[in-house]
This record gives sequence, structure tokens and C-alpha cells, in this order.
Amino acid sequence: MITSYLLDFGLIEIFEDYIKVTINEGVTVSPEHNDVLLEMVEKHYKNKAFLYLTHRINSYSVNPTIYLETAKIENLIGFAVVSDNPIQIKQTKLEKAFFSKELRRFDDIESALQWKNELLDKYEKLFY
Repeated sequence: MITSYLLDFGLIEIFEDYIKVTINEGVTVSPEHNDVLLEMVEKHYKNKAFLYLTHRINSYSVNPTIYLETAKIENLIGFAVVSDNPIQIKQTKLEKAFFSKELRRFDDIESALQWKNELLDKYEKLFY
């Protein structure tokens, strides 16, 4: 891990080629949270491909329209949701309809990171 940020809405961990976000219990993720993501991307992933990994261990809601803006981040290669909660499985299907890039749900972080590596191989020519 390169660094981490403990914010009022959750924990953001910055890695070489992915950002891992753990949102706090009861938060509603809204477009304002996307502004924080954009700052992190600008600071840590400028002109570099990366994956967004959300570790959904807490119960919170997401305004799905946020994905319309998130998908505009050019160097974002994919969005991984890590959760085995049946409610989150349904929520992820809904969110996918709003996200124009690759989005998948995984039961564990290891599987999500394996997919990240596959995506990096797939998209590396676009960013390097």
C-alpha cells in the first residue's frame, strides 16, 4: 500500500494500480463523494490505469447515478465490488446498468485483484 486516507465516510487505500474503498456503515454514497475520488485519481493515478475496488463489509447505499460520472474517468479500467451479501449482489446488478465500463462482483479480494491484473493486461496499450 502506498498510503491511506481515513475520511468521515470511509477508508481509502491507495495501491500501485488500484484504489480500495471501504465505506462506513449507514453512509449514502453521493456525487460529492465522487469529487473526493477525482482528487485521489488526479494525485495518485495521473495518466496511469487503475481499478476501483469497493470492499462492501458495511451496510450503506449508493446513488447509482454516481456511476455516470465515475465512468468518465478515462484511466479507470474497471470497478470491482467485493461482497458475498445477497443484498449487495442485487445492488451490484442495478449499479452495472449505470456504469459503462467493466464492473464485476467478487466474493473475495483475491479474485477481484486477479481480475484487475487481467484488465491491466487488456488495457495496457491504451495507457502506456
